[in-house]
Amino acid sequence: MRDQGVRRLKQNNRHMLEIFLPGGLDRQGDGFKLSVRIRLVHAQVRRLLAMSRDWDHEAWGVPVSAAHCGWALSAFSARLLYHSMRLGARFSPEERASFMHVWRYSGYLMGIPESILLEDEEDALKLFNVGLMCEPPPGLESVVMANALVNAAPLVIGQSDPAQRRGLAKYVYHVSSALIGKEMARDLRYPRHQTFGVLPLFRMDVRYKRLMGKLFPKRAASMRSSDFTGLLGASAYDDVGISYATPDQAHAEESSFW
Repeated sequence: MRDQGVRRLKQNNRHMLEIFLPGGLDRQGDGFKLSVRIRLVHAQVRRLLAMSRDWDHEAWGVPVSAAHCGWALSAFSARLLYHSMRLGARFSPEERASFMHVWRYSGYLMGIPESILLEDEEDALKLFNVGLMCEPPPGLESVVMANALVNAAPLVIGQSDPAQRRGLAKYVYHVSSALIGKEMARDLRYPRHQTFGVLPLFRMDVRYKRLMGKLFPKRAASMRSSDFTGLLGASAYDDVGISYATPDQAHAEESSFW
């Protein structure tokens, strides 16, 4: 997770950033290209796992299937909106509809069949709940991945100080546990945390910053610029531009750099 995993997270951040930039999903836009790139990566992963003895096709079916991609899309779109609002974000109906439309088109480019491609926010939430009912309880691999993602968060934003990294990871555990609930946090073997009041306090902080932004517009503009710069720093930008390289091994630690 330290090397390949952090890079994958930064690539995901770059994709989400680019599809929402003006012109990002135009034919020559980087959001368009990165969405198609994800489709190619998924196809290569399916090919590699099809040749791997470690993948139990009878038990697990097709790896990175269209159904799982469609389910993931509902999480990145409607569920992301839902959790963002729980954290204090505000969106107009038009903004929410636009957010979903962008993800729908990106999902189409990623190869999700139109028959299972989300239509809007309500439809995406239904798809997510259906997928949740079909999924088995988190296994060991899910536990390892979830905890690795939390602990990789400080590395993604370039935090190198060990004490600050531990503090940030602990904070992410707190907020994540409050969002996903005690049962899921327990299934993923998160460290036990008291989640009472975590979300209200987070929302209070967001409201305070929003109020300060209204009272001090220049400060708000500076904060927005800083947030955007931070997002760029947590995204993968390579000197060669967008690379269409794909993994060449089923196991990430054995694969060439891509």
